[in-house]
Amino acid sequence: MAWPYPRIIAHRGGGVLAPENTLAGFATASRLGHGGVEFDVMLTQDGVPVIMHDDRLGRTVPGRGSIGAMPYARLRELDAGSWFDARFAAERVPTLAQALEMLVAAGIWMNIEIKPVPGHDAATGDTVARAVADFWATRGAGPAPLLSSFSVPALQAAQRAAPGLARALLVESVPADWRARLDALQAVALHVQHRYLSAYLVERLRADGHGVMAYTVNDPDRARQLLAWGVDAICTDRLDLLAPDFA
Repeated sequence: MAWPYPRIIAHRGGGVLAPENTLAGFATASRLGHGGVEFDVMLTQDGVPVIMHDDRLGRTVPGRGSIGAMPYARLRELDAGSWFDARFAAERVPTLAQALEMLVAAGIWMNIEIKPVPGHDAATGDTVARAVADFWATRGAGPAPLLSSFSVPALQAAQRAAPGLARALLVESVPADWRARLDALQAVALHVQHRYLSAYLVERLRADGHGVMAYTVNDPDRARQLLAWGVDAICTDRLDLLAPDFA
């Protein structure tokens, strides 16, 4: 494929410079000129898609228990920034709707990772895909978001709900049956942990017409090597070291 998206993508929005998966993180990426961000979406107890990586409280948001057992009205009261730095104490867990509004207004493209709470794969894929498709039909601008996931059932549900949105399969290492998996999902790209990529694998994937994103690459020398191999995009925490025009 001819990769139509940014080459350097901000991992969870703010990388190491701001609390992950928050509006402050997205604002940091925007301030540094990054044109693409990656973030995670899961569902609360009452089905609200929110921007979170962990399906349980305790790391970036205080408390205990599953996000899937908490209504959004309660989750939105919790501090999602102090774990990173006290100056971010006002940050809250944003909804997918809030992220879409902010990022479209800022002209920033999105790689939206569907990250279901265990047991809610299909529901999360369906909800996220419908929300993004509905938003894009009326207020979207530029290339539509790319939906990605480790969960095949989530991607299948997204495919049924919004077949017009591009999808990518997330993996740790490239599976032997990668072509069959991508074809079954009609996925445009494979997103791979960079340690498991080689020049040979990148060449095979791209020759077959699929995009390749490497995650999470924080060393500039490694990023240069991957790009020289033909990787289409780098997902990074180091927004300060890998600028949007990094080469």
